[in-house]
Amino acid sequence: MSGRVLAAAAVIGAVLAVAFVAKRPATPAIPKPKANLAFVVDDITGKKVDLASFAGKPLVLNMWATWCGPCRIETPQLMALADKYRARGLAVVGLNVDDTPEAVRAFADELKVNYPMLIGVGQTALLEAVGYEGELPLSLLIKPDGTIDEIVVGLHKTPDWERMIEALFK
Repeated sequence: MSGRVLAAAAVIGAVLAVAFVAKRPATPAIPKPKANLAFVVDDITGKKVDLASFAGKPLVLNMWATWCGPCRIETPQLMALADKYRARGLAVVGLNVDDTPEAVRAFADELKVNYPMLIGVGQTALLEAVGYEGELPLSLLIKPDGTIDEIVVGLHKTPDWERMIEALFK
């Protein structure tokens, strides 16, 4: 008889546990952070570029360096994506974190990079604001409202990039 009582108690306990979990309110989603684009940075020609000028459009902000092997692989991929999505308003911007303007310019000329290349050396506040901590490549995918939708570290396949970029338009 005690076995039946224990089994019944176990069943009742399980039912109550399921009911309790099912009736709990959903945990609110943690809001995604906003990108801080309040910086003016030199491009590879020395021209000042106000990052705030990219506000209101989907943006891929890519941190990279010329010595970074994965960055060298990723750049042509980003160029193709910039071409594919340019008509829909996507901006791709490269922010070099560790090279001279001359080295970045030579790299951009060699690959015929089709998006703005900015110089991040000496821009400590900017690099901190975008979350750069030494890992490359690092990209922020930013929605037109300024929300950071994705933080991408390392290499990714083109279909993954396309999925993440498409989400910027939603």
